[in-house]
Amino acid sequence: MIRNFIKLFFLLIIILSAINLYPGKADVIKVRFKETGDRVYRFWVTLRHNDTGWKHYADRWEILTPDRKKILATRVLVHPHVDEQPFTRSMANIKIPSEISKVIVRAHDKVHGYGGKEVTVNLDE
Repeated sequence: MIRNFIKLFFLLIIILSAINLYPGKADVIKVRFKETGDRVYRFWVTLRHNDTGWKHYADRWEILTPDRKKILATRVLVHPHVDEQPFTRSMANIKIPSEISKVIVRAHDKVHGYGGKEVTVNLDE
């Protein structure tokens, strides 16, 4: 009985470790913005992704229209952030058309593509 419990305990530790170390999809966890001109903005986007190195890391974030039909801006991330999680990067001079009051911010990683947590931002707030 104790032997089975010990085996189960170690199996559980292995499974939980694998889940914790597995680099899933890139998540947007925070977005700040500032209007710097007439419908021109600067965005600060914080991402979380368990980057493992050059083959699997969060490689960009994008700002989309609410209908997802147009990408308004893309911030390319040129290297992994293995030891810097979560991390924030900014982008300036993003022109948002006057008819758009909300945007979607999403992240992308080299293996999974899109699919992590996104953030919808109300530009009127």
